[in-house]
Order: sequence, then structure tokens, then C-alpha cells
Amino acid sequence: MAVTMAEITKLRHLTSAGLMDCKKALAETDGDIEKAVEILRKKGQAVAAKREDRQAAEGCVLAKSEGNFAAIVALNCETDFVAKNAGFVELTQKILDAAVANRVKSVDELKALQLNGLTIADLVTEESGKTGEKTEISAYEWLEGPSTTSYNHLGNKLSTIVAFNLEGVDYQVGRDVAMQVASMNPVAVDQASVPAEVVESEKAVAIEKTKQEQVKKAVENALKKAGINPNLVDSEDHIESNIAKGWLTAEEADKARVIIKETAEAKAANLPEQMIENITKGRLQKFYKESCLMEQEFIKDGDLTIGKYLEKAQSGLVVVAFKRVNLNQD
Repeated sequence: MAVTMAEITKLRHLTSAGLMDCKKALAETDGDIEKAVEILRKKGQAVAAKREDRQAAEGCVLAKSEGNFAAIVALNCETDFVAKNAGFVELTQKILDAAVANRVKSVDELKALQLNGLTIADLVTEESGKTGEKTEISAYEWLEGPSTTSYNHLGNKLSTIVAFNLEGVDYQVGRDVAMQVASMNPVAVDQASVPAEVVESEKAVAIEKTKQEQVKKAVENALKKAGINPNLVDSEDHIESNIAKGWLTAEEADKARVIIKETAEAKAANLPEQMIENITKGRLQKFYKESCLMEQEFIKDGDLTIGKYLEKAQSGLVVVAFKRVNLNQD
């Protein structure tokens, strides 16, 4: 039987599938809309299964806040072309709207939600059939608090949500903090909330860096005292290169090697512990200032930290939590 444009239009409205896919499905089912819908769904399942091993590195990230709840959804696909498609962005927004409306608190709960008679998991599978690409929800984050806010960066690849301890936070203040999270990528709200393993890792790096600097300083001083330019012998490659250029004699090179080895060993064995500890504490404080949201310099006003900015905006106001999802590499 002949398929009419009205039937094709109706099927496209129901499934958002391509024109030719709708026409073929209707032709195969002699115009039976329900059977055609099922064919298109099976097509989506087949495409999803076929491309399961593909990498879905592109996609759309959106965030939304509503009163005391905020969420971020990342819907991934294989190409930026599909990610920017209006239908793909619209699906991401529908999933996010459903998540916020239902105060969803896990990916599994999100996938089980129903929209227009289908679970969100089924809708994502159907999207694979429409685009021909692997499609998946790669991230879902949520927050609750007396006040929440959200920020979507231009291009739909980066979004943030923030929760505050007080109600009635000014919209612009909330947006400023959410933008700060997007721009500066803090690791924690404040010093107290930095994970212990992160602190230990940063401390170990700071100690090692401090020791290396002290050894290097001692070696440089010893070389200068011996009349050798430290810059000419700072690596074996430089030594060989500078000998070839006539900037360094073989004898000077041998002498430098001995000085470097003996001075480095002696200094490393006699580093003052208190000095190392004091410098390490200073490095950790610098890390906290750069990596803790409440201590970070406010990007809009270098004279204020985020903590001081919030206190100025509303007495007692602090951030209690934040989430950040970025499809691009930071």
C-alpha cells in the first residue's frame, strides 16, 4: 500500500526518526503506526548494540537548578556534529528537566524514569537509531541545599551546579560562583573538605620539590665557587654539547661531574628537617588558596576571595557543595 506524507509526518512526530526511515518502516508494516514505531525502536537497539565498543567522547552537557535542587546531565555521542544537532540538545534538556522535576539522585533512577511512555534508557537507545552513533548518559550529578544555582558554558560541553547554606541567594551572586567553579576547577569547597589522599599527595610532592630545590641550590653554589657556569653543566646532554661548541673543556666537564655528584649526595643527606617542613607548609597553603573554592581569588575582583565575596553579598553565606562536568580536557 502507498504511504502518505501525513502518516510519515505522524511517525516522525512520535519517534523523531529520519524521513526515509519512517517511510520504510511504514511501507514494511502497511501503514501500521504502532508496528512502525516498534521497528524503529528495534533499529535503535540494533545500532546501539553494534556500536557498543565505540568511544562516545563528544556530547552535550546541561545543568539546571530549581529551588533547593540542581542537577547536571551529560549525554554523549561519537561526533560533535551530532552533539550540536538541535534534536540531540533537546533530548538532553528533556532528560535534565525530568531529573530535576523528580529530584532524581542516581543514574539508574534517571534511566528508569518514563517520558511519553518510554523509559529514558529506551529514549537514549532510540537516539542511537536516529543518529547511527553510540549514545549514552556518561554523567549525572545532583545537589541539594537551601539555595542552588547552575551554569552552562557556551557550547554545551561544561556545566556546574552549586549549593549554598542559606535561602534567597541573589541570582547574580550564585551565577558568579558557578562561573568561578567552571573557570577555576577547584578540588574542594574549603581546606577541611579536601580529601585526605589529595592532601598527602600534595604534601609528598611539596616535600620532594623542596628537597630538589635545596640540593640544586647547593650544587649551583659549589659550581660557581669552582669557577664553572652551572648553566653549562645542568644536564649530560648540555655538557656534551658545550664541549663540542668549545664552551667547556673535557677537564672542566669531569670536574663539574664530580662536584655535582659529591655536593648533591652531601646536601641530600643533611637537609634541615624544620626548614623542609616550613617550606612544605607554605606550598600547601598556596595549594589551598588555588584549589579550594572559598579561598580562591574571585575572578571578577582580585581583591576578594570567594569567601569574602559571599560574606559581602549576604552575611553568613557559604558554599556547601559544588559539582562540575566537563567533556573537554581541563
